[in-house]
Amino acid sequence: MDKLTQIAYFLVEFFTHAYILIVVLRFLLQLVRADFYNPLSQFIVKVTNPLLLPLRKVIPGVLGVDMANVLLALVLQMVAIQLLALIAGNGWLAVPLLLLYSLYQLILLVLNIYLVSLIIVVVISWVAPYARNPVMAIVFSMTEPVLRPLRRVIPPVGGLDFSVMVAMLGIFVLKMLISP
Repeated sequence: MDKLTQIAYFLVEFFTHAYILIVVLRFLLQLVRADFYNPLSQFIVKVTNPLLLPLRKVIPGVLGVDMANVLLALVLQMVAIQLLALIAGNGWLAVPLLLLYSLYQLILLVLNIYLVSLIIVVVISWVAPYARNPVMAIVFSMTEPVLRPLRRVIPPVGGLDFSVMVAMLGIFVLKMLISP
């Protein structure tokens, strides 16, 4: 690829993946019933509303799951992969392949979001365990549904919470299981 193609590829990849990250974060925050009056949550809602609200008029939720959000993330991921393939000169991809690869990428994104969130929880617990920050409130509300069941099985030992390490190991194992 020449330099302009590389720049175009980079910019498309950055902006599409950043927006997909925000859409997936909105879905996860809805799933864990995070505080939507949090400034970070408000930012996510405002950024995703233009594409999500019209979809919600057509696609209903199922059992409390925002299916419009799921479909938006999947379609955006498919568009991003296809755009990147076109920029790289690979032409049009087959729709089944595009769908499967998009699902794979979204699952990896969710796992990576939780992995990073758990790392943030660990670092904050060492540096400033009683800090009050809007971002930390969101991170704790996302990780708590994963950690709470583990804490029942693995209680803290000597003030150390091993549930975070077990959750991180579980995420690494899941990533190994789903990788091709």
